[in-house]
Amino acid sequence: MIARHDTASGAHFAFTDRWGGVSAVPYAALNLGGAVGDDPDAVRTNRERAAKELGLDPGGVVWMNQVHGRDVAEVEGPWETAENAEAPPVDAVVTAREGLALAVLTADCTPVLLADPVAGVVGAAHAGRPGLVAGVVPAAVEAMTRLGARPERMLARTGPAVCGRCYEVPERMRDEVAAVVPEAYATTSWGTPAIDTPAGVRAQLAALGVTRWEQSSVCTLESEDHFSYRREKTTGRLASYVWWEAS
Repeated sequence: MIARHDTASGAHFAFTDRWGGVSAVPYAALNLGGAVGDDPDAVRTNRERAAKELGLDPGGVVWMNQVHGRDVAEVEGPWETAENAEAPPVDAVVTAREGLALAVLTADCTPVLLADPVAGVVGAAHAGRPGLVAGVVPAAVEAMTRLGARPERMLARTGPAVCGRCYEVPERMRDEVAAVVPEAYATTSWGTPAIDTPAGVRAQLAALGVTRWEQSSVCTLESEDHFSYRREKTTGRLASYVWWEAS
């Protein structure tokens, strides 16, 4: 099942769960990640199914080779790579091309989707703990502004991700993250140190003037309808999509 959110201004956001695909256990069933050990044919079929359900060209979606960094790529279309070659290592993509869908893969990290419908500019970022600290979200917003977007006009949505009540980490790690993004400081529901990545993302967006946002209520660790690396280790990947079309 795909949760889709369309706006009157032409911005489109979509988030998958794990159901409706053809992958076998432990990737069952709608695994959209191509670098997790799943059968490539199954991943290709899953990506085609998801795209068609969204009314998108399966071959026209921009995917990333995510490495937990802060590099951003401005794109005009899918990567022109040789067969089986990986896309460049980036953790955010932005575009001003109408109808071009950008996708981010996650299984606990926070997918961040951004759109300025007035400028016709969209962006997608992969914000795990390292990316949050590195500043991938501010880097994506900055790249969008270079294309004519303005933070105060941006719509932001974060997708299913592990929540601060569940993302247990060593105390030293929590302190290191909080030194950069204080709002990410958290405690688990059982009283141990934790990181709240979605809260950190929201704080970074607000500091940049992006105040129109919505956060998914789904915690991937708690939801068996979603992939979670922390829960399952060997598992699939969810996809989050953003694109813009003139209304």
